[in-house]
Amino acid sequence: MKLLVRISLAAVVSSLYPPAYAETLRCNGHIVETGDSRLSVRYHCGEPLLQDSYCAPVYYYPGFQLVPEPFASSVVPCLVVDEWLYDRGPGNLVATVRFPAGVVQSITYGARATP
Repeated sequence: MKLLVRISLAAVVSSLYPPAYAETLRCNGHIVETGDSRLSVRYHCGEPLLQDSYCAPVYYYPGFQLVPEPFASSVVPCLVVDEWLYDRGPGNLVATVRFPAGVVQSITYGARATP
């Protein structure tokens, strides 16, 4: 009975705290995280292995328009998104840093770099 109470209490306490999503990248002894600028990432991590840039469409829902409709399609047709790929060395997964509007939004880890 005591074991059941302890397990139940542990489940309740652990559900009170949201999971920690650590989106960070360690470069040359510095930590890059979400919210950092492209300049800061370039300064701490150096030149990326690969860079890609594309234009993601911007959608405005009726009733929630930041820019009025006649001007929305001509003023803000898309959001420029940059993606940089960093090879973190042998035995480590490569890191992709995503910058919509020049600010780190996400850091993901992918396949290992080929030797």
